[in-house]
Amino acid sequence: MKLAVGCDPAGFELKGRIVEHLEARGHQVADVGCHSAEPADYPDFAALVCRAVVAGDADRGILICGTGQGMAIAANKMRGIRAALCFDVLPAILSREHNNANVLCTGAWIVEAERAIRVVDAWLFGKYSGDPIHERRIDKIHASEGAPP
Repeated sequence: MKLAVGCDPAGFELKGRIVEHLEARGHQVADVGCHSAEPADYPDFAALVCRAVVAGDADRGILICGTGQGMAIAANKMRGIRAALCFDVLPAILSREHNNANVLCTGAWIVEAERAIRVVDAWLFGKYSGDPIHERRIDKIHASEGAPP
């Protein structure tokens, strides 16, 4: 699978562990940054990952910041993105099965590395159910993109 992965400085160390794990499992990983713990803004990296997913350059994306919340907010502003904030395995699986999430967000301050890797693996393993109820709801989400508040 082709994956785009990005982080802010708070997620830099965890991103390195996740990228290493993904590459060891045979995934093609585009690490869009950040590439150090120097100050940087999470929306910039969320945009890079999401653009790769929307353009089809990546099958899915993974974003990491301190809490994951900022990345999730920034990612979900982009048309075509369904970002899920996950700190545990079950929400990660269900975000794929029910919401067909194409971006996973998590928080380096919230989840220790081994659990974050389990969350990533569960999310990558999860398959969209295609159930008509979920399809209808996803269609409604996409219909609201760009609509006035």
